[in-house]
Amino acid sequence: MNELLNDAVARALTYLDGLDSRSVGPSAEALAALSELAGPWAAQGSNPDDVLAKLDRLGSPATIASAGPRYFGFVTGGSLPVALAANWLAGAWDQNAFSTVSSPLGAALEMACLDWLREIFGFPKGVGGAFVTGATMANFTALAAARHAVLARRGWDVEQDGLFGAPPITVLVGGEGHAAMLKAVRMLGLGEGRVRRLEVDDQGAIRADALPVIDGPTILCLQAGNVNSGAFDPAAALIPAAQQAGAWVHVDGAFGIWAKAAPARAELAAGYEAADSLAVDGHKWLNVPYDSGVTLVREPDHLRAAMSISAAYLPDAAVREPYDYTPECSRRMRATEIWAVLASLGQAGLADLIETCCRQASMLAEGLAGAGYAVLNEVRLNQVMVSFGDDERTARVIEGLQADGTAWCGGTHWHGRAAMRISFSSHATTDADVAKTLAAILRVARSNR
Repeated sequence: MNELLNDAVARALTYLDGLDSRSVGPSAEALAALSELAGPWAAQGSNPDDVLAKLDRLGSPATIASAGPRYFGFVTGGSLPVALAANWLAGAWDQNAFSTVSSPLGAALEMACLDWLREIFGFPKGVGGAFVTGATMANFTALAAARHAVLARRGWDVEQDGLFGAPPITVLVGGEGHAAMLKAVRMLGLGEGRVRRLEVDDQGAIRADALPVIDGPTILCLQAGNVNSGAFDPAAALIPAAQQAGAWVHVDGAFGIWAKAAPARAELAAGYEAADSLAVDGHKWLNVPYDSGVTLVREPDHLRAAMSISAAYLPDAAVREPYDYTPECSRRMRATEIWAVLASLGQAGLADLIETCCRQASMLAEGLAGAGYAVLNEVRLNQVMVSFGDDERTARVIEGLQADGTAWCGGTHWHGRAAMRISFSSHATTDADVAKTLAAILRVARSNR
């Protein structure tokens, strides 16, 4: 085992050391070689050393270098070294974070992380929380608690009686709410077609005057960080009004809510601490490995009511049991990497990580605008959108940059225009990487006039 694991470490370090010099996207040859992974399943197994070598030989060249310094797609944060190391250690521990009995360590790490996270985001002590796969499941988990709460206020027990005959729930979402939020709505049986879309401004944030009259069970879903523009819904205006009318307010804060950790950006997220629930990713701006998401719920009893289980073999405990707060029972110990990063960075380090990414986004936006290209959003956070003219030319520049390999940026459509979407969320990105990326974008754009 020691030789095999040491080999894995050596291969991983070789991979990481080569990220800065390789193409961010895989070559056509590397992608074609993936066909060797398939084929008939062998009757007899292979030597583990040979299996690992083959996986490295075929797999490493075929990856997107999202752990490197010049990947700017899909708000993907590269893993901090301490997070990756903690991830490896957690893999060796092989703990099931199901309960305090199956993993006392897992339960303790979750409690410690929940306390730190609620402090970062301004939630009260004793907050309910769940460690899940990502923002989709974090939204699902929080909205399950919301569904329980708004129906319980009308005397309906949704966990026992389901939605058949239940009072209808109105779900309010901004006109540019994220698809993951709507997926969670579908999975909960609330019906995407029943969602009411609220009017947004030119940055994709809900207008402060767009809140309709609220009557009956209602969930208002806000967005802290539009996935294209980085814009924030006006929480200070919307949350008190919605709650006063009896609505539950949930926040999809996948990446943007981390602005609260940086004093210079915290005003963008002012007012969100009053929400009833929050969904946030760790594998985005916190820079921990996939997968990592967190749900926070102000009143933990609502989350427990929606997620708890009972079985004859489970003890009646006076402590927080993780299985009472998450959709999954058996699951990996996701709090490990979160604890390691928060402990390693401290308040000052986390603030610097967030602020650096935002500053670098502004640097790139200024360079693009200075070269005569249209930056389509107000760059106040970590997101940049740029058009290179008509849609066809913009698409060619995106494709050309990905083929060039210096950096990787994706595409999007914004208010009827194609745009390159550039997300800054990695600790590995330096100012020199920003300059190198700008030069590559301009070089490709000029060759596609």
